[in-house]
Amino acid sequence: MKKILLLTTLLIGGGLFAQPNHDAWSALLKKHVSSSGKVNYKGFKQDKEKLNAYLTDLKEHTPTSSWSAKDKKAYWINAYNAFTIKLVSDKYPIGSIRDLSFNGKSAWDHQWIEIGGKKLSLNDIENTKLRKGFHDPRIHFVINCASFSCPILPNKAITSSNIDQMLNQYTKKFLSDTKRNKVAADEVQVSELFKWYSEDFGDLIKFINKYSSTKVNSNAKISYMTYKWNIND
Repeated sequence: MKKILLLTTLLIGGGLFAQPNHDAWSALLKKHVSSSGKVNYKGFKQDKEKLNAYLTDLKEHTPTSSWSAKDKKAYWINAYNAFTIKLVSDKYPIGSIRDLSFNGKSAWDHQWIEIGGKKLSLNDIENTKLRKGFHDPRIHFVINCASFSCPILPNKAITSSNIDQMLNQYTKKFLSDTKRNKVAADEVQVSELFKWYSEDFGDLIKFINKYSSTKVNSNAKISYMTYKWNIND
């Protein structure tokens, strides 16, 4: 009986069913990311041992069938952001994430993230784990590509308990950010993000009206703002 109890404790508390400590990621975000989304990559570089410890935690506690959908979604959002920070902070200072190249592959196509026995790229996480896995367009507004025009990096971790609130909050925040989108009743100038991932948003005006305080007419003119790829520091 004691052996069974011990095995159960190990499985649930520190093994197969355990989850990574997202509080550790929250502490780093709070320390190095401002409320406006500016990222102190130099600070992350100085805290690389703590960042690496969180990344190891992610690698050692991967989603299982016992996890809820919210737990899995939060895991992959945090993983995308944390590994992006790792990639950029290791090479910092740089002018743009697009300056990075790994054997001819971009920062997004470079398969260097070992999770669940597979090597993944940031694009694998975004397109396969998140977009195809959950079909939730709000995901785009809580993952950050280390660039000025990206939706800002949240300065706390996403968890199953805050995920819906955070997804809604940062979708609304992005649409109301006049540096990245300009929404008016008869005309909208929006981020190119909405063009690149148009299949995720469907009827764009309908999507905007769901999350914007400014209501847009159904026949409003739509144009796209030039994306700025300079680093978000």
